[in-house]
Amino acid sequence: MTGAGTNHSLAPLTGGPQIILVEPQMGENIGMAARAMANFGLSDMRIVNPRDGWPNERAIVTAANAAHVLERAKIYPDLLSAVADLNAVYATTARERGQMKQVFDADAAVQQVHSRIHGGENVGILFGRERTGLNNDEVAMADAIITFPVDPSNASLNLAQAVLLVGYEWFKQAHGTLPFTVEERSPPAKREAVVSFFTWLEQELDTCGFFPAPEKKPAMIRNLRDILLRLSMTEQDVKTLRGATSILRRGPTSTTNKSEILTDNN
Repeated sequence: MTGAGTNHSLAPLTGGPQIILVEPQMGENIGMAARAMANFGLSDMRIVNPRDGWPNERAIVTAANAAHVLERAKIYPDLLSAVADLNAVYATTARERGQMKQVFDADAAVQQVHSRIHGGENVGILFGRERTGLNNDEVAMADAIITFPVDPSNASLNLAQAVLLVGYEWFKQAHGTLPFTVEERSPPAKREAVVSFFTWLEQELDTCGFFPAPEKKPAMIRNLRDILLRLSMTEQDVKTLRGATSILRRGPTSTTNKSEILTDNN
């Protein structure tokens, strides 16, 4: 569903490195790259000599909630003019270029990028043409190379995919929070309550003949405790498990009020 999970009342994040698309061939890919940028709080796109000119209607159609990125995009006739004001440049490529440059994965590169920007530098990341990527002279303009761990038999990434991978690492580094987490509705169970449940459960199992022989009982009890402790139970978990096993022990004819045993989880 378009816009699922999007809070339109919030202003989009801005900042981050300059995302530089070198001679992109299709408006659709520019639009999807803009969308990937907006997903991860990147706002500054530079486009070098787009094949189909600018503005591009197909880019607008595929941008999906990233109009602000396209509206502020800057167009340059060549790469040199696009990087002239930058302090540092990184080039993305899937191929080894025989150039004596440091090679980073996106995570390590973005850590550097974030540190540089935090220090007041203006940093750009180059992305090449859809069909051929960046040429060697364009890579030579960069300080370092960013590449991605991919299957070498299918190493070429779509332009927007490459932008998205870098954007994802940027957001983790710059903002680092998930949009939501599981709400903890009950505090962790105290060990006293957990041990009390263990003791009760073991007694009930013993009564039901669960332990086949006295000499095996200690090891079986330890295994049971290991299983339950791996659950990292909350207070509510202990109450629920004790209530559920009580019902099983009493059988279907019990008149116990189940609502009292399975206490409110809300």
